[in-house]
Amino acid sequence: MATGAAVTAGTTTGGRVPARMSGDERREQILAAARRVFAEGGYAATTDEVARAAHVSQPYVVRLFGSKRDLFLEVYRQAADTVVSTLTAAAAVPGATKESMGQAYLALIEDRDLLRLLMHGFIASADDEVGRVARHCLGESYRLYVERTGASDDEARQFVAFGMLLNVLIAVDAEAHRGEDAGMDGLVECVALTARRQAQA
Repeated sequence: MATGAAVTAGTTTGGRVPARMSGDERREQILAAARRVFAEGGYAATTDEVARAAHVSQPYVVRLFGSKRDLFLEVYRQAADTVVSTLTAAAAVPGATKESMGQAYLALIEDRDLLRLLMHGFIASADDEVGRVARHCLGESYRLYVERTGASDDEARQFVAFGMLLNVLIAVDAEAHRGEDAGMDGLVECVALTARRQAQA
């Protein structure tokens, strides 16, 4: 029954029916699409946009996830959990250092959608639950760095601040606009040098 519903929901406007998927597979497909759509458009994106990106009907998305807020919250939790679990894993390695924690975060910036989604969540933090997830992500990043590396409070603050700067530069697509603004070029180069030092440490 659930599989049949998923196939019906997956029918596109052109009449094509994608390969048969289980309910769980269809759910993961929608979450992946929502992640891309919300990373691009933030909370202003709609469940209809998510449905089109996932090649399912909009009522099917609502039936599975409820409101747009519920869907956004679920993918935002996944993004925040990815950051926390990555830093937790790096911190759990015997002899974890400031450099290894930094490298773990640098590895995350390969996923531009992840970091853009995090930024949109910070903006949407007027929502109590979104704000709670955002605060936990930032707080755990700080706590793990202090507790596992022996860093001072100020060093941990700089670690979190540098991560947020990276997020912002990725959100504004700074690297793709080199030559547009001399100040931004200088900032990007400064950040790139710092990141390279951490990667080589």
